[in-house]
Amino acid sequence: MTAYDAIVLAGGAAKRLGGADKPGLRVGGRALLDRVLSVCADAGSTVVVGGRRPTARPVTWTREVPEGGGPLAALGAGVRETEAANVLVLSADLPFLGEATVRSLLTAAGSGVREGALCTDPDGRDQPLVAVYRAEPLRRELALLATEHGSLAGLPLRLLTAELDLARVEAGPLASFDCDTWEDIAAARARIREHGTVLDEWITAVKNELGIDLDVDTGALLDLARDAAHGVARPAAPLTTFLVGYAAAMASSGKSPEAAAEAVAEASRKAAALALRWAEEAAAPGSEPGTP
Repeated sequence: MTAYDAIVLAGGAAKRLGGADKPGLRVGGRALLDRVLSVCADAGSTVVVGGRRPTARPVTWTREVPEGGGPLAALGAGVRETEAANVLVLSADLPFLGEATVRSLLTAAGSGVREGALCTDPDGRDQPLVAVYRAEPLRRELALLATEHGSLAGLPLRLLTAELDLARVEAGPLASFDCDTWEDIAAARARIREHGTVLDEWITAVKNELGIDLDVDTGALLDLARDAAHGVARPAAPLTTFLVGYAAAMASSGKSPEAAAEAVAEASRKAAALALRWAEEAAAPGSEPGTP
C-alpha cells in the first residue's frame, strides 16, 4: 500500500452557510470533519488546516497565512507539516467520501508515471480537493506560484492543477459531494437515512462513537435478533445481541480485531442455534422435533 500523509482543509468562511462552523456540522451524528478523517485513518500523519476543535482522532493543526487566504494558501501551510512522498488532500465537507476512492487515488498516484491523481465528478469536472499529489512536484509548483504572485493568498486552485501532470480518477456520484449550503446539509442528512444505507451508516457511527475497530456482520446479527424475537419473545432480541457482544468481548480480550470479529460470529452462531431450538420446542410441545 502506498504510504502517504493527509491534509484536510477545514478553514473558509462558509458564507453560504451564514458563517456556520461547517467542519463541525453533523451528518449522521458525526461532524463532517470526523467523517473525512475516518477515511484516511491509515495516513502516516494527518494535518488539518483550520481552527482547532475536538476530533475523533489525533491530528496536527496549522493555519494558512493570512487566515482566510483560500485553499492554495491552506494547502501551502499544510504541506509544510508533511514528510511522506505522497499527500492526500481533502476538503472537510465530504460526507460520503469512502476509503475505496482514497485507495483508487493512491494507486493512480503511486505508479510514479504522473505527478498525482484527482477525482472527477460525474460531469467530468476536476475535484482538486479530492486528490493525491506527489509531494515534490506539489511543493515545487506552490513555491513557483508564491514567487510569481507574491503569495498564495486568494489564488484559485486551477493555477496549481494546470501545472501538474495528473491522472483523473472517476469516482461514484457521491464521492465528491460537498456541503456548501444548508440545502446540501439537509440532502446529506436525508440520504444517509435511505433504505439500504441507514444500517451501515448507523453501525459506522456507533463504532466511531465507542472507539471500536471491528468488522461487524450486520446480517448475522439481524438474523439472530429475528430468531430470538420470533422463537422466544420480542424483548429477547436486544438482550441476546448484548449477551453475544459481551461473550465475544470476553473470548477475544487482548486479541486482534480479526479475532474479535470471529468471536462475534461464533457467539452469534451459538445463540442463533439456541433460538431455533426454542422455536422448534414451541412448535411441537411435548414431543421431539419432527415427531408427529
